[in-house]
Amino acid sequence: MERLYLTPAETVRAIVENGRRVLTQSPARTMVLSLLAGFYIAFGAQLATVVSQDAAAFVGQGIARFLAGSVFSLGLMLVVICGAELFTGNSLLASSALHGEISWGKLLENWLIVILGNFLGSLFFAWLMFESRLWVGGNVAEQAILAAAAKCQLPFMVALVRGILCNWLVCLAVFMATSARDVTGRIIACYAPIMAFVASGFEHSIANMYFIPTGLLLAAETGRNEPGLTWVNFFGGNLLPVTLGNILGGVVFVAFAYWYVHLRHERRR
Repeated sequence: MERLYLTPAETVRAIVENGRRVLTQSPARTMVLSLLAGFYIAFGAQLATVVSQDAAAFVGQGIARFLAGSVFSLGLMLVVICGAELFTGNSLLASSALHGEISWGKLLENWLIVILGNFLGSLFFAWLMFESRLWVGGNVAEQAILAAAAKCQLPFMVALVRGILCNWLVCLAVFMATSARDVTGRIIACYAPIMAFVASGFEHSIANMYFIPTGLLLAAETGRNEPGLTWVNFFGGNLLPVTLGNILGGVVFVAFAYWYVHLRHERRR
């Protein structure tokens, strides 16, 4: 009977081998795939906003966060199954660099292109949602503005730690999805960790590239003046510490940890 999953050691090897794509993949191809990932994560983020806009009043805050996380997981499912380059998931490329399959320079080049593409994709999607006017009526705009303001008001260390915890789970989701040999397994692998990080309140840099600009656009349109909700706080107060935390969480606790356990004695010279 054919196995429907890889062992952890086999999964690490698959991740390391997959990382070799950065040696031959053109910057243009990487950029397009990065734009797609920005769109896909934004799809999940906007859906989470719609679902959670009034859920707490009926089912309580905890269940509302569970529902938001459940639908937000759509974003990573689209990235993994359809194929796209997501900055947070690409923390796992550090395994390939540690094993000598790619250079650290190639790793940084990939990260720079991908985070730029993710950012542009998220911003464009935020503009599309704003222009759709679907936020008119109900509590969607209110929810989006309050969520964005709360993210911009986080202390630097709090945002950093929440970023670490978030991408620890995101990279475990990608790890498990790599292990799965069928689409059903990959969907389940994406769902549980992503639901957990959203319900827990952790911070994802690419999702915030949609959440906060959307809140800024809606606040400007509706005349709301939420404390701390500014472009400066978006970049310096949230995106910077959350991105650093995402890198630490994915590289240290997943990429390095599993490379060290399974592959360090096989390191290329």
